[in-house]
This record gives sequence, structure tokens and C-alpha cells, in this order.
Amino acid sequence: MKALLVVDLQVDFLPNGALAVKEGDVIIPYINAIQDRFDLIVATQDWHPLDHQSFASQHLNQHVYDVVEVHGIPQVLWPDHCVQGTEGAAFSKAWKSNSVAAVFRKGMNKQVDSYSGFYDNNKIDSTGLLGFLKDKQVTEVYVCGLAAEFCVFYTAMDAKNAGFKTYFLDFATKPITVEGLKQAKTKLIENGIVIVNESEELKV
Repeated sequence: MKALLVVDLQVDFLPNGALAVKEGDVIIPYINAIQDRFDLIVATQDWHPLDHQSFASQHLNQHVYDVVEVHGIPQVLWPDHCVQGTEGAAFSKAWKSNSVAAVFRKGMNKQVDSYSGFYDNNKIDSTGLLGFLKDKQVTEVYVCGLAAEFCVFYTAMDAKNAGFKTYFLDFATKPITVEGLKQAKTKLIENGIVIVNESEELKV
């Protein structure tokens, strides 16, 4: 069973969003085009409370992109984004999401961020994604979405560590920074994750 895992394809991560990834919208046609080739489509959704501790607005005298410690864990401070129930937290209307079998929300505990679609950054709370994929007898996971070197990267790493054959769909993701993506790709390759650079290379 092969699953396409679409990570955080939400309004706030798209152009004009609160935490916009440059050209994040250009990946949507690619994702729409490949979806029918998979046995299962699953999505993750950033779903933060208004007072989430990853928001710079919650820290006195700190700024967006500062790094602080929150409960002993390094935390990049972000603009307020993907607040529960807001338009920014909604999936892009350009994405054909009708075929999504399940949505797994993350980042709901205000005390800890959750880049991966599987666990929070403390690796304590599970989203339920792992159990769902195992119940569906998934063996291969193909990861795409936003942003490449954060939520897509950590989701791919956790998929690999959980025992899935894991593919990082480079043509269907965009990074916050080019350097961040370069470093992420190096780690992905070191961990045995297959990087698919072009849609034509996708063998499903």
C-alpha cells in the first residue's frame, strides 16, 4: 500500500499568508496531478491555539525567527499562524482535497510545537498518524507539502524511523530558505530516504 502524505497545505503557508513560503502555491498543481496514482491520501494540518508558545507574540522582547528555549527545547519563534478555526488554518481551495482519507492535526498543545505529522517536537504526544498508516497496511510513504526543511522534513524522517519506505517529493514542496533545504536533503539521503526531484521520476 502506497500513501501520499500531504503536509500542511494551508492558507497561512501560501503567498500572502501569515507565514508564507515563497512560491508555495506552485506545488499545488503537481500534487493535484499525482494524487490518483496512490492507494491512500492523508493530510496533516497545523492547528494552533491562539496562545501557542511558538508564536513570537507570546514572548516579551522577542522577535519572529528568534530561537528561544521552551520547556528545554529550542524553539524558532514564528508569526502567529494556522490558528484553530481561522481562514489561515484552512487548506488551500486550489488543492483537490476530496480524496483525502484522513486529516491529522498537530501543534494543538500550546506548550510544544509539532513539525512532524507523527509526533510533537518532544516526541511524547502522537497525532495518531502512525497507527492509521499501520492499520491501512501502508508500506511506502511519499511526503510533500510545506515547508520543505521543517514539517515535510521531520515528517519524512519520522516515517522512515517508523519503518516505512519513504520518499521526499522535492518537486511538490518548497522551502523557507534554499540553504535550509540543502541541509535537509543531506540528512534525508544520509537516512536512506529517496528524493524524487521531478514528477517524471515518480514510479507509482
